[in-house]
Amino acid sequence: MKKMRQKPALRSAVLAAAVLGAWPCVATAATFEGEDYEVDMFYENHSVYRGEDNTGESVGMAKFRNTLIAEGEKTGKNGWRYNGTFRGTYDGVYDLNKDQFGKSAGGPIQLQSSIGPGGSVPHGGGVPLFNGATYPNSPNEGFRVLGDRWHGQNGGVALGVPVRPCDYDSRGCVDFGGYGDLTLNELRLPEFNSRLDFIREVYATNSFALKDGTDLFVRVGKQQVVWGRTDLFRVLDVINPVDFSRNNIYDELEDIRIPMWIAQAEWRLGPSETMQDRNLQVVWNFDKFRPNNLGQCGQPNVILDAGCLFRGLKNLWDNGGTVANFLPDAGGMQTIAANFGPGQIGIRNVHLPDWKLDNTQLGIKYEGITANGTGFSLNALTYRSQLPSLRGITSGAVNVGTGAPQGPDNTHLIAFDFVYPRVNLVGGSLDFQIEAAAAAVRVEAALTEGEEFANTLQPQLYSENNVFRAVVGVDRPTFIDWINPRIATLISGQLFVQHIFDHEVEQRPLGIAGMPDWETNAIGTLLVKGFLQNGRVSPTLIMAHDFKAEATAIAPSVEWLYSDNLKFVFGANFKVGENNKYQFDDCRSCNPYPGVTGPPGSTSGSAGLGGFEPLGRFRAGPIGAAFKEDDLFVQMRYNF
Repeated sequence: MKKMRQKPALRSAVLAAAVLGAWPCVATAATFEGEDYEVDMFYENHSVYRGEDNTGESVGMAKFRNTLIAEGEKTGKNGWRYNGTFRGTYDGVYDLNKDQFGKSAGGPIQLQSSIGPGGSVPHGGGVPLFNGATYPNSPNEGFRVLGDRWHGQNGGVALGVPVRPCDYDSRGCVDFGGYGDLTLNELRLPEFNSRLDFIREVYATNSFALKDGTDLFVRVGKQQVVWGRTDLFRVLDVINPVDFSRNNIYDELEDIRIPMWIAQAEWRLGPSETMQDRNLQVVWNFDKFRPNNLGQCGQPNVILDAGCLFRGLKNLWDNGGTVANFLPDAGGMQTIAANFGPGQIGIRNVHLPDWKLDNTQLGIKYEGITANGTGFSLNALTYRSQLPSLRGITSGAVNVGTGAPQGPDNTHLIAFDFVYPRVNLVGGSLDFQIEAAAAAVRVEAALTEGEEFANTLQPQLYSENNVFRAVVGVDRPTFIDWINPRIATLISGQLFVQHIFDHEVEQRPLGIAGMPDWETNAIGTLLVKGFLQNGRVSPTLIMAHDFKAEATAIAPSVEWLYSDNLKFVFGANFKVGENNKYQFDDCRSCNPYPGVTGPPGSTSGSAGLGGFEPLGRFRAGPIGAAFKEDDLFVQMRYNF
């Protein structure tokens, strides 16, 4: 059964240290054992205090997560073994800090407009467009300004987004794929839902000897399948979606992967003349499609602030709303707020793939260990993208000036359908030791086709692009006398690289238009973990730097193993960055209705006028978009 777990960011470094005999002892968990079964029980508390956001307001309590976990294993007949993991969570933040994250969150808002008193107007106070004079179904309450926790309005697009749980405020609520329509109780108790997430894993395994001397290993059930050799950011490890609402990118992947109903078969071929070991694995994810959980607007962790963008856009389509700085003033500058009516801009429909054979996911992996000890894999996977694409619609919207229906020539309209395209991936990995440097090296690379990205140069505001991703990690246990001269300090570095093929950006009269995602970007991570008190006290420093976004996360912590059954972690998570380079084309100048949104006889297409919303988040990345989320935290884990 499981030991007291280390962070996954440490696992390869731990392996390197173990090989060199430098890893201190770790405590075992208490277990309940029978003749043919074994059960471990855990309780965890994770409490977070968050400082001031970009509005200057102190957020306060941002997590009070209490989790009970049971992990069991039973031996059956004829070689079968049965494993189960059950997890239930109650997050008290929605009760303890309800003004920020619960039923009382949000309030009335002001949006920039040069013709308003003091340069702003309330929601509903803009210049009315067609059917946008009043909002009987969307009063000015329970709102935050989209993105206000990490940037100001700054003369760009701004709109109100509802932030209360969906049983208290249903505006903009729709199922985006496991989030987006959650009630207060579903936010408090995230595992107790229609997908039965409290059953975290339950699967059966067996191994069958074949006539040729090889073995066939099978595992069937709700499970995680881990293809990756690296941590934090995923390259090959994409079979299971991830729940980023739990703690953004900073929890263990083991804890935030969403287990799926999967069948896997592994043909264990054994050694050959040139190989120490060989395996061929087939993975069939036959579960109903499920994407990454990006966080519902109103939760403490909404990666890229994307869930707020989605809810705000859905509310605009359903109810209409005021958008800051949209209409031109007397000097031709777009500084006047506009009132849009329902069905004009925003998210029209969310298309979640139904269960059918064509929507299941299939992967194959060949892996082996060469004669010199190098581990490698070759991987291929066809799956649905776990991130959504917003495809501009070409019919079904209402002309903002005349009320006429949108026609096929009315392109570049900021009205979307929400889809999850199919993606194909091929890639591979390496894992080897450099004995002279006492280091372990991990490499992953993958090429995908079918991914879709925002692109304001295209008529439907998106494009399909191939993407190459790679990561190199180096782990080395190093004796540092001033930390501990007797136990090695673990040092681990990783460099993630992403390149988008056929990337498009153009300089237009008012700014840059095209794809906000960087053509080529890199993120570096560094881990330094020391051991004191015979391994019972472990100071750790984790850093991640996004080179293009120029944003850095710094996470110092101290882990204290008080006893074999009780562990504490005290730490912080600070972000460093400047958001002055994240503005991008917002399509205010896209002119979807020539003669109404532009001069008669003009054509649709962006002139490049930009701001933070809605596309600046893709330049900021997950670190830059959270650079005002500085946290202090305490974790406690007790093994019964």
